[in-house]
Amino acid sequence: MQLTYSSGTVEEALTVYASTPEFDRVMTQEAFLTKLSCKRHLILIAKDGGQCIGFKVGYENSRYEFYSWLGSVLPTYRGHGIAAKLRDMQEQWALAQGYSSIRVKSCNRYPAMLHLLIRSGYQIVGYEDLGDITHNKIHFIKALTALKTDQALASTRQ
Repeated sequence: MQLTYSSGTVEEALTVYASTPEFDRVMTQEAFLTKLSCKRHLILIAKDGGQCIGFKVGYENSRYEFYSWLGSVLPTYRGHGIAAKLRDMQEQWALAQGYSSIRVKSCNRYPAMLHLLIRSGYQIVGYEDLGDITHNKIHFIKALTALKTDQALASTRQ
């Protein structure tokens, strides 16, 4: 694998989205752009060579909170730390932009994402009952001030 990570485009994110089996609804470019319009946002892309294999998209929820909206890694590339790398990049970017927290929602039907969020220091702050246990949403938040503390500790150890 020849992995690279960078800012990306809606088209690149939609390429991965369309090939993600867990996403059971169609996301059009228009819907994607509508969600991001007039909001400060970030689109990150992971590639293997020239092929888009993962993405992470988020946008400003408020001046101090960034919302991690959507992301995926193609099934054949999972288990290699790609989602964690994209998450780390998003967190670092949000911290550098002055956000103090990141909020995200996930569903019971995505256990790998739930585990990743909990392992990464996200805390459960709410639950949304949508009438179907697999589609019910779990709300998470992570204080980015913890990242500053971790970075300060790491720099003093060097």
